[in-house]
Amino acid sequence: MIYTTTKISDFINAKFVGKEECEIKYLLIDSRSIISTSNTLFFAIRGDRHDGHNFIEDLYIKGIRNFVIESLPKNHFSFPNANFLIVKNSLDALQFLALNHRKAFNYPVIGITGSNGKTIVKEWLFHLLQDKKQIVRNPKSYNSQVGVPLSVWLMADVFDLAVFEAGISLPGEMEKLEKIIQPNIGLITNIGESHQENFSDYKQKASEKLKLFSNTDIIVYSKDHEIIDELIQKDEVLSRKQLFTWSEKNDADLKVSTKHTEDNFTQIDFQYNDQQESVIIPFADKASIEDAIHVLALLCALDFNPGDFINKFETLPPVAMRMELKKGINNCTIINDSYNSDLNSLAIALHYLDQQNQHQKKTLILSDILQSGKVDKVLYKEVTSLLSKFKIDNLVGIGASISSQADQFKLEKSFYKSTDDFLKDFEKTKYSEQAILLKGSRDFHFEKISSVLEDKAHRTILEINLNALVHNLNFFKSRLKSETKIMVMVKAVSYGSGTFEIANILQYQGVDYLGVAFADEGVTLREAGIKTPIIVMNPEYHSFELMLKHKLEPEIYSFNILHQFNRAVKNAKQGNYPVHIKLDTGMNRLGFTQNEIQMLIEDLKESNNLRISSIFSHLAASDDNDHDMFTQKQIALFDDLSKQIIKNFKYHITRHISNSAGIERFPKAQFDMVRLGIGLYGISTTNQERLATVSTLKSTVIQIKQVPKDESIGYNRKAKAEKDITIAVVPVGYADGLNRRLSNGHGKLYINGFLVPIIGNICMDMCMVDITNCNVHEGDEVIIFGKEQSVNELAKLLNTIPYEIFTSVSSRVKRVYFQE
Repeated sequence: MIYTTTKISDFINAKFVGKEECEIKYLLIDSRSIISTSNTLFFAIRGDRHDGHNFIEDLYIKGIRNFVIESLPKNHFSFPNANFLIVKNSLDALQFLALNHRKAFNYPVIGITGSNGKTIVKEWLFHLLQDKKQIVRNPKSYNSQVGVPLSVWLMADVFDLAVFEAGISLPGEMEKLEKIIQPNIGLITNIGESHQENFSDYKQKASEKLKLFSNTDIIVYSKDHEIIDELIQKDEVLSRKQLFTWSEKNDADLKVSTKHTEDNFTQIDFQYNDQQESVIIPFADKASIEDAIHVLALLCALDFNPGDFINKFETLPPVAMRMELKKGINNCTIINDSYNSDLNSLAIALHYLDQQNQHQKKTLILSDILQSGKVDKVLYKEVTSLLSKFKIDNLVGIGASISSQADQFKLEKSFYKSTDDFLKDFEKTKYSEQAILLKGSRDFHFEKISSVLEDKAHRTILEINLNALVHNLNFFKSRLKSETKIMVMVKAVSYGSGTFEIANILQYQGVDYLGVAFADEGVTLREAGIKTPIIVMNPEYHSFELMLKHKLEPEIYSFNILHQFNRAVKNAKQGNYPVHIKLDTGMNRLGFTQNEIQMLIEDLKESNNLRISSIFSHLAASDDNDHDMFTQKQIALFDDLSKQIIKNFKYHITRHISNSAGIERFPKAQFDMVRLGIGLYGISTTNQERLATVSTLKSTVIQIKQVPKDESIGYNRKAKAEKDITIAVVPVGYADGLNRRLSNGHGKLYINGFLVPIIGNICMDMCMVDITNCNVHEGDEVIIFGKEQSVNELAKLLNTIPYEIFTSVSSRVKRVYFQE
């Protein structure tokens, strides 16, 4: 179907202001994610703390000419070639356009909802049916109020089946998604804790999710989820539909039983249409087993013979619903996104690669793109456009199809028929000082390529969830007035989480300032391509030259630092240099005291080379309600002292005093800016349940052994077996950041649902845990801290604070960053 600006204007009931008719192929909601300019329509969506209308000028400069807006820009005459489609609500217009696009297609559409497993069920169904059907589906987990319409927009005549997942976080959202997806067949996976904060109970959340099936012909679900079964059976509309159920406990259309086999495989025995069959899946965890049964039930509901898929179930792949960023060989950065390979997910991955400012050279290793529905010449012409758009320097193409189109690519390039051919030719020296994106269909087994490109480290890693980090950032933003700026502290390697990896995502999210402790931290960020203003909280005289060279802004906390830095700026002939004045309002650490204010004002007036960018102070106990009166005194004193300084200068000076706890507990103390620190990483004294876990320290069981009664374990024989016991050895020790005070049962590790006690003294590189009567195997994952055992709990055990836990994770522990 061909869409033009005029046709879309009619669809969404817009007032058209423009000159030229334009064909539209792409929809855009994020000004940072442009794929094409000539055929793109930008929807200027307004949110609590963002407004797409603010980016129209920037987009016009970049080449975008078509805009859905709610009001004409005051300077719209500055955009003579723009087409404006004026609507009441841009998000409603996006959804209504997708709704009308959906009506153009008559092939079956499956709608999937639930708390967990939606994406895995969708991807496994695709894996099983890709040889039989041309399937369109959400890129990754695009299942939100904007993700669903963007996914439905991908529907085209070349497909004969659509699979869309839908997620909600608020009551009332699913009705809108149902109108857009219009599923014929519905599946609900389960109901769990996810997004529970906005619902009164599980039953209300399940009721809201079931609204996706208001007009379906078939509903597929597990009768073992009692809330779901009860709601469907009692609903006058849903209960009259064709219900396809499965159960391990009750009578159902698909009766199943499961049993574990060797090597973490599971056999699923099922009875359907009076026939007994079995499939084996390469997973043993409860969630994967349930997801596989959902897929099996969907196949039956779609009238496929499940026996035709027995062999394919054994090849169900792990669904890495995330891009992983890791340290690579020769100072490379590796982005592994072998989750799926199509044009849309490629564009998303290239956009993420584009955010990696730490390297000038960017390499893409790309396999054949399968099941696109396009001939190779057309498909790879679109790929060349993407590579040009995102300024890719080097392409490694793997597969017969992409190799056949080698002449289309006008950049540094090499091609291989298979992954094995690439590995035979692989030389480490070819890859250094560059960001490398791995984007491959699963059949190409790019995990082999990832293995040779990764910088090898031992099996203890710190995983950093960038989605969780952005969630926490947005939570704190939601507590601020729209005009309040935000500074994020990234000192101490971003509280142990990383340097440029964290700064890149914060810069992308548009924070106003970054804060570091020392100049060398700021220099590292600048050398990694970070352009966001950076404040150095502990400037030292010997680093002034570096700070000036890299445009780092100092905290000025004493007359000595003030005078020395003023001279340094004068000598460097860099006048009007921004500085940040620190006031001591009761912390009694760094800063000018109350009785020094008048002298400070005079000295600042004479410091002609400097410009006061901000005045700030530090709250000493904002997280402790026992000291709220003291905190209020600090805030009042800061207000008074800062005003005394500001009235002596004729330009704007920003003020800030609130830290993470201050943002939450003292909303009237926002002033012009706030400083977010530990809260970004998921720690709060008042809203812990609203924040997401960012960091997970994990390891692996490397050996299991039996210890007879009366034998000792570990150094100094501090632990003795009071009976025959089973222990596991885990390669994490005090050199990795596992505090030695957790030895001898004081601390526990989480393995396979069990919190198992540390036994004996923690060693430098490993520790032992008592796993007696626990279902634990060599190779199993071990969680030191994360969702399963929080940093707060660990800090309480050690009588310390989460800051110390985070920053104690040593540099030899590999950091792995992932983003869904």
